[in-house]
Amino acid sequence: MALSNNQQILTDDLFRLFRDYIHEKCGIFFKENNKYLLERRLESRMKELNFSTLNQYYYYLMYDPRSLQEQDSLFDAITTNETYFFREERQLKAFLHEIVPETLAQKKSIRIWSAGCSSGEEPYTIAILLHEAGFYDRAKIDIYGSDISQEALKKARKGIYREISFRNTQPQYRDRYFVPQENGTYRICDMIKEKVSFGRLNLMDTTRVSLLGYLDVIFCRNVIIYFDEVAKRKVIEMMHDRLTPSGYLLLGHSESLISITTKFKLKHLRYDLVYQK
Repeated sequence: MALSNNQQILTDDLFRLFRDYIHEKCGIFFKENNKYLLERRLESRMKELNFSTLNQYYYYLMYDPRSLQEQDSLFDAITTNETYFFREERQLKAFLHEIVPETLAQKKSIRIWSAGCSSGEEPYTIAILLHEAGFYDRAKIDIYGSDISQEALKKARKGIYREISFRNTQPQYRDRYFVPQENGTYRICDMIKEKVSFGRLNLMDTTRVSLLGYLDVIFCRNVIIYFDEVAKRKVIEMMHDRLTPSGYLLLGHSESLISITTKFKLKHLRYDLVYQK
């Protein structure tokens, strides 16, 4: 069936079916005013699979044995992977100058999880800062980056970035930790790349997440803004369970745990406000 440019291919009923399917599988919730955005992203997958209607694509997701593999492509299509190096500097200063020393005063290791790490800028920033401060010489440090998007993780593992990823990066860091490429991109140096492990994780899959063990610090910045209240509560409760006693949860500055949980306290550090178990 040919689709005209002005034909509404995503009916209200079908929108709700897709919205509920996506919400159940990964927690992302599309509000009514995001219907057009979801339509465009679903349409790209529909065309890739040579379906003529979104109804066919929906039934494929629901009933075809190959749908589990297609879920990865769907999540790649609907997720937003906007990030850059050294994002939210005040929070990074609080992490580096207060949270890390406090943790290492109690033990000789620290485990850090970048949840929803996208293309890797956040966990690599963490590794660069810890290396600059000399913490790798004093402690065992594990940094784990996860995302639901396989495409984003491919980019993270390659470690090659365009100019836009450095819009908040001081020149000396780029000169020291990145190798210029012929096409104008920059490749992160192997010394930093080997300090971060990446893996695919769906934050709604609490069983898989539990395999991470216990963490001292969790970065989950600008991730739960895409979830509804039910999914937010489930993810935050899971992260509370994954944190060691007095561990820290670092959210984006536009995010809050008000009305979600009372299990964290808002701690006033010198550089920023953060959540502590």
